[in-house]
Amino acid sequence: MSSAAAEVATDRAAMIDEVNAGLRATPKRLPSKYFYDEEGSHLFERITELDAYYPTRTELGIMERHCAEMAAAVGPEAMVVELGSGASVKTEMLLAALDRPVACVLIDISREHLQASAERLGTMFPEVEVLPLEADYTTKIELPMPSRPAARKLFYFPGSTIGNFDRGPARDFLRRLARAAGSDCGLLIGVDLIKDAAILEVAYDDPEGVTAAFNLNMLAHLNREIGTDFDLDRFRHVALWNADDARIEMHLESVGEQTVHLAGESFELADGEHIVTEHSNKFEIDEFAALAADAGWQAEKVWTDERRWFSVQYLRTADP
Repeated sequence: MSSAAAEVATDRAAMIDEVNAGLRATPKRLPSKYFYDEEGSHLFERITELDAYYPTRTELGIMERHCAEMAAAVGPEAMVVELGSGASVKTEMLLAALDRPVACVLIDISREHLQASAERLGTMFPEVEVLPLEADYTTKIELPMPSRPAARKLFYFPGSTIGNFDRGPARDFLRRLARAAGSDCGLLIGVDLIKDAAILEVAYDDPEGVTAAFNLNMLAHLNREIGTDFDLDRFRHVALWNADDARIEMHLESVGEQTVHLAGESFELADGEHIVTEHSNKFEIDEFAALAADAGWQAEKVWTDERRWFSVQYLRTADP
C-alpha cells in the first residue's frame, strides 16, 4: 500500500471510530466537522448569503469598518494561520490591511475548497507565501514554515466557529492553541453574542431550507465515505435555542423507527429520536474574555456591530 493510500485508510478508520462512538452515545451525535465535504462547503457558502443568517454579513461589516485597527494591533510581517479556511473572503480583507504579511497558512479538511482558496489568495497577494494544509485543526498539527521568517504568528479564527465547542471544550481548544502559539502570538477570533431567541432560531432554520439541506448532507457524506446507510428522506432538520446553555442546537430527527448500519454494527433509532449534529454557543463579551484568560489568552481589543450581535476580538498570549 502506498503512503497516500495508507493515510486514506487511516483517516477512514478514524472516521468510522468517531461515528460509531457518536451513534452509541446518549443522545446520539455526529461530529460537525463532517458537514464539510465539497457539497457541504458550497451549501455553507449559500447559508452565509441568506437574509436570515446574520453572522457572516455582520462580521464582514465589522471587518470593513475596523480592519485597519485590527492590522495595527497585529503589527508588521505576520504569518497568518487561518483555522478552517472556507472561502477565505475575510482573510482577503485581513491580508490587504496587514503591514507586509509574510505568509498565510490555510487549514481546512475540504481539499477542493482549500485548493481553490489557496490559488485565489496566491494570485491576489503574490508577495505573500500561501501554504495550504489539509488537516483537522482540532487535532495536533505541524505548521509549515515559510521561506522568510515572520515577526509573529497570528491565528485567525473567523465565523464564530469557536461556538461549535461547548464552553469546557472551547477552553481546552484555546489552551492547546496558546501552547502551540508560544509567547507574543495573536489570535483574531469571531465570537457570536447572545441575543433574542427568535433571531437565532431563524438564522439556523431558514425558510429557504438551505440549512436543512446542509444538515442532511452530512448523512450523504458519511454514506459515501464510510458506508453508512442513512436514508436522508427519513430524517428532519431541527434547530432550537437552549437558553440554559446559551446555544443553538442543530439536530436530525428520525422520521419513524429505523436502523442504521456501519462497519458491522447496527444502531436503532426510535421515531422522533434526535441525532445532535452541531452546537453553536453564544457568549457575553466579558464571559468570553474570562474563558480565554483561563486558556492563556489576554483580551486586548473587541470590535462589535451597532446592535452588539457579533464581535471580533483580538487576543494575545502572555510573555513568558
